[in-house]
Amino acid sequence: MKQHLIELVSAALDSLKQAGDIPTDHQTHLVIERTKNREHGDFACNVAMTLAKIARCKPRDLAEKLVSALPASDRVRQTDIAGPGFINFHLHNQAWYQVVRDILSEGERYGLSDIGANKSIQVEFVSANPTGPLHVGHGRGAAYGATVADLLEAIGYKVHREYYVNDAGRQMDILATSVYLRYLDLCGEEVRFPVNGYKGDYVWDIAASLHRKHSDALRHTMLEMLTDVAADESENDGDKEAHIDGLILNTKQLLGDENYRDVFNQGLEQILENIKQDLKEFGVVYDEWFSERILTDSGAVERAIERLQNAGHLYKDKGATWFRSTDFGDEKDRVVVRDNGQTTYFASDIAYHINKLERGFDQVIDIWGADHHGYIPRVKAALTALDEDADKLKVLLVQFAILYSGGQKMQMSTRSGEFVTLRELRHEVSNDAARFFYVMRKCEQHMDFDMDLAKSQSSDNPVYYIQYAHARVISVINQLKDKGMTWDAQAGQQQLALLTQAHETELMINL
Repeated sequence: MKQHLIELVSAALDSLKQAGDIPTDHQTHLVIERTKNREHGDFACNVAMTLAKIARCKPRDLAEKLVSALPASDRVRQTDIAGPGFINFHLHNQAWYQVVRDILSEGERYGLSDIGANKSIQVEFVSANPTGPLHVGHGRGAAYGATVADLLEAIGYKVHREYYVNDAGRQMDILATSVYLRYLDLCGEEVRFPVNGYKGDYVWDIAASLHRKHSDALRHTMLEMLTDVAADESENDGDKEAHIDGLILNTKQLLGDENYRDVFNQGLEQILENIKQDLKEFGVVYDEWFSERILTDSGAVERAIERLQNAGHLYKDKGATWFRSTDFGDEKDRVVVRDNGQTTYFASDIAYHINKLERGFDQVIDIWGADHHGYIPRVKAALTALDEDADKLKVLLVQFAILYSGGQKMQMSTRSGEFVTLRELRHEVSNDAARFFYVMRKCEQHMDFDMDLAKSQSSDNPVYYIQYAHARVISVINQLKDKGMTWDAQAGQQQLALLTQAHETELMINL
């Protein structure tokens, strides 16, 4: 229906262009929207207000000219002008009958289209650090990202679903060190665990797998190295971050490159396999799991930094290398190489997005948690500085879901080990119910996920309400059989004019 109205307004605009009321070379983006109140019509268009300045005419006067130039349509009952110049369309009931015919004719293909014209879009979503199982907070990004990808595919885009695996960097080193300390516990050693290590039970599970693989072979007699670090975390003013960094450094020196990599990979592979299984069972399947380590090992991160350096966008300060991102709209400059020589996550992000564009996608969509909103201007700034097309990148932000059970808010912290896993949630309320709850609200809205409501069998539970409606439909069909009656689609379509009740019209409008 929207497309039909767009065609009508476009024809009216062409008439005004021919009459000289609007410049002939002006390209107009038409927006037709549903009205919030049907008393004001079924659809509204604001084109008269957007073109008033160009037409050198008052919005209401331009709206009157447009309404006068609209072609006749058997679907439009009345057109009027409201407020400063909105054009409201009131439709005949018969305008909605066509949707019934379309659904019966197209069946499962109803709603599909080729608007995307097979253009390629990469959708990257979830991409949680493989430092622990997916929890309830990650579930919303998974459900939303999968839905975005499916919808784009349904309208003709070629969609590439991707998970960015952060398998390099400091957080993974913290995980590896946490696993090794738990492994030493299993070997009978008493080692104080850092307050900001990964504390979840899953770390014990990884350590147990490591112990089954190596027995006590990775146990060392020089364990005092693990506690002989530069910073102490025991006091209130202790530097916890410096302490964990010292533990990481000493663990690497104690184990050596080969054994440390074995501990590192044990944690990475076990958690990543868990994540893949969780998402697959949740109905979320990826075309590619892209490794951050590939960017580092291939030199892509260094090349990105070199390009910024050669373009004159980097400077040194206090031993660190900074990207002058404020020149491109960011609120402050960003570090790409720390004072210890390590590249930052941001440097990897720059290399990753260059890699995305180099792969030739027409559009790149990142779906991030709302806490990453500050990353958008800095990533776009880097792409612009490198003469890449930053407009190809679109970032959608998703608020984390807050889980309630028994009226109590459940905590979500991977580092502390206090969280409800996505797997636990799925087992409690089912995959379909969980995904439905996750996508009920706009992604930028805060969401309270009430586990008790999702499991309840009452009309307050939207999932149960839909299941009940489906059961009623099946009941009607079964009664036809029981009463020896049949349904004939062609005969039904000849009687569509009987659909005059308010709830019938509302249903057709929604369809």
